[in-house]
Amino acid sequence: MNKVVIITGGASGIGSEFALNLTRKGSYVYILDTNEELGIEVARSCGEKASFHKLDVRDLGAYQQIINHILLQKGKIDALFNNAGIGIAGEAYELNYELWERIIDINIKGVLNGIHLVYPQMVQNKSGIIINTSSLAGVGPLPLMAPYSMTKHAIVGLSNSLRLEARKYGIQVNVLCPAAIETPILKASNPVDLPTVPWIPDTVRYLSTLAGKPYSLRQFTIDALKQIEADKGIIILPQRAKIGALLSRYFPWLAEKSILNALEKERSFRPEA
Repeated sequence: MNKVVIITGGASGIGSEFALNLTRKGSYVYILDTNEELGIEVARSCGEKASFHKLDVRDLGAYQQIINHILLQKGKIDALFNNAGIGIAGEAYELNYELWERIIDINIKGVLNGIHLVYPQMVQNKSGIIINTSSLAGVGPLPLMAPYSMTKHAIVGLSNSLRLEARKYGIQVNVLCPAAIETPILKASNPVDLPTVPWIPDTVRYLSTLAGKPYSLRQFTIDALKQIEADKGIIILPQRAKIGALLSRYFPWLAEKSILNALEKERSFRPEA
């Protein structure tokens, strides 16, 4: 394999695991992330088949410069993994507006920036793959994490629409919708440079109640790559998450009851409750 791959949010979690797997398969991977220390470490672990470039996906100008650099070096981009993202949790009425703006800028505009810069080049070449990382929260409700769920629903809608539009040009579009995975974002707090929230749920406990024990990162990556190769449009993992998604689709009242139970259980841990 001699593919040129871009992975945003490639310094940790899903992104870094994809980078390691793809370089082993022979691809050259450009790891884009804001965390320079971790990004360089991942690139080093990948060997000569990877390089790190510091990038905030919100910065369209800086993103354009990196794309220009890649095209100058390699002449093409075969695959774009739009993986960078953050989570924001808390009761919606207690969230400062800046928190909503931040997650929209990273989780939606960051994906849009990548597509805006890379997709036209793929159309010109009549080939390419775009993989957008959403979440199980993008196909169903996730109270106490409404901003996150909102952005992930947007990514599913974008991916489903672009998948059909891009087919004419020989471009594959897939969207990843995993349940909770053992990654740093699972335990991350809201952005530390923005106003704090009086209370946020314990995301590991809460998501485990909703969808079971967090999924192994290594296993997720293996399973996801197989389904990407098989060109599955919406990739929901693990198997139990598919059952939950089907339940939500065909028996919404039952899924809603289960979610409400998990919601009230998590709210019971709030100090003043």
